[in-house]
Amino acid sequence: MTEFSHLTRKKNISQLKSDRYDVLIIGGGITGAGAARDAALRGLKVALVEAHDFSFGTSSRSSKLIHGGIRYLENLEFHLVFEALAERTKLFEICPHLVHPLRFMIPLFKDSRVGPFKMGLGMMLYDVLSLFQAPEMHEKLDKLQTLNRMPIIRGSDLVGSFVYSDAYMDDDRLVHETLRSAHEAGAVAVNYVEAIKAKYLNEKIQAITVKDHLSQESFDIQADHIVSSVGPWTDILGSRVVNDWKKILRPTKGIHITLPKDRLNLSSAVVMGAQKSNRIVFAIPRHEMIIVGTTDTDFSDAPEKATVDPDDIRYLLKITNDYFPGAQLTVQDIVSSYVGVRPLVKDESDSAGKTSREHTIISDPRGITFIAGGKYTTYRLMSEQIVDLVIKSFDFEKRSTFDRCSTNRPLNAWTDPDSYQRSMYNAQGELEQKLAERYGLEAIDILKNFDTSQSYWQIEAHQAIATTMCLSLVDFYTRRVPLMLSEKDNGLRFLDDISKVFQSELDWSNDELKFHQKNLKTYIDSELAWKKHFI
Repeated sequence: MTEFSHLTRKKNISQLKSDRYDVLIIGGGITGAGAARDAALRGLKVALVEAHDFSFGTSSRSSKLIHGGIRYLENLEFHLVFEALAERTKLFEICPHLVHPLRFMIPLFKDSRVGPFKMGLGMMLYDVLSLFQAPEMHEKLDKLQTLNRMPIIRGSDLVGSFVYSDAYMDDDRLVHETLRSAHEAGAVAVNYVEAIKAKYLNEKIQAITVKDHLSQESFDIQADHIVSSVGPWTDILGSRVVNDWKKILRPTKGIHITLPKDRLNLSSAVVMGAQKSNRIVFAIPRHEMIIVGTTDTDFSDAPEKATVDPDDIRYLLKITNDYFPGAQLTVQDIVSSYVGVRPLVKDESDSAGKTSREHTIISDPRGITFIAGGKYTTYRLMSEQIVDLVIKSFDFEKRSTFDRCSTNRPLNAWTDPDSYQRSMYNAQGELEQKLAERYGLEAIDILKNFDTSQSYWQIEAHQAIATTMCLSLVDFYTRRVPLMLSEKDNGLRFLDDISKVFQSELDWSNDELKFHQKNLKTYIDSELAWKKHFI
């Protein structure tokens, strides 16, 4: 188990001040993490800074799916779907503990916008574009078969359904595990360090001035090339580091709600919203909860100011109750919610939903590469393309010292597919099984290194602090474990036990502990402020 903790951060800050890097990556979401891993594995000297916590932005606020995007077929984006399906296959091999196969049902009704014939063609094309490497091929079900498979679906006007395969994943944990892999390959990564401005010499970027938000200290990081992978903050950062930046984004807001599994007993994920618009909403069963989302509306404010509106809640509840009328879901059933901003690249589309999910890479001759747009599913491919471009900026002699891309290999030695299956098979007892499912063979180290007389969440806290540079209770509750999203009290009943671990490991005083506990409660109240509108 390689340490990647607050102590690592302190050491890395010192290195960032003194060393010069081949590439400095700004942004610690999935694309930045992927690029850091790719570049480090090829032999580049890599630094990465993130203004907030790792995966703070879009990368922890997705629908948590790895999918080809079947709705993109309707926009004739065949290349995007093909890329995504190919990457889905790779991710099953790279991180089987984080990406899991899942069946999806698309119910069809008499008034559905897409009929059975057209949907059937789309299903066949989806299988073809996956090169028939999906966990299972699609099925066509009639009305009775659909109701037998999913008894809670609305029966009135139901014609039948199609069932196909994609996958779900832990989006925030995939970021952290990718960064751990990058760290093991030599990348120097820190969170809570914000890029402020660029320094030039002869029209070439020489350094980025950053601010450490924990110490309030500013310093320069020297690098030969800069990569911007800040998602919906791209236009903000672009205007800071180049003086002639032109906005490229059409940001859109998406919200999700979470429900207890006993309130919506799904046998598979369900694709909703196909009746009269091309807006898609998923109901996704996971280990801990049901996720319902997402919305897709234009958003022009700073990404961190995005909030969940009461109308968003009403929309998701209405469509869910339309599909599952027997559930009679109300606001009181909602455990939690989250909101994210997509960094879509603006095009000529007349609506947010029709704006392409293709990514764009801009290579500025002054020594900076910007990436925006794209899908979570294709992060590994985007990262590879970024590093390919970065390497071209070096002279031939230096380029020849770098290795070829090797990010098709598993994130680490203990979660290749064989090891993962072995860990699941050999796990004994509830605690060991739960840890094996989340960490593969690393579960053995976790059980050795941490006191197993502690609660499960305390063990998870130890793991997060030691291996993911987790620095606060908010970080833990929202981006390391699904406590805030899945527990009916947002996990606050475990706060005292978890706090003991953080106070001990991070050497907090009692006043610091109270500050972090208050911060967590304030954060939860702020994120769920929409509930006040329904009292």
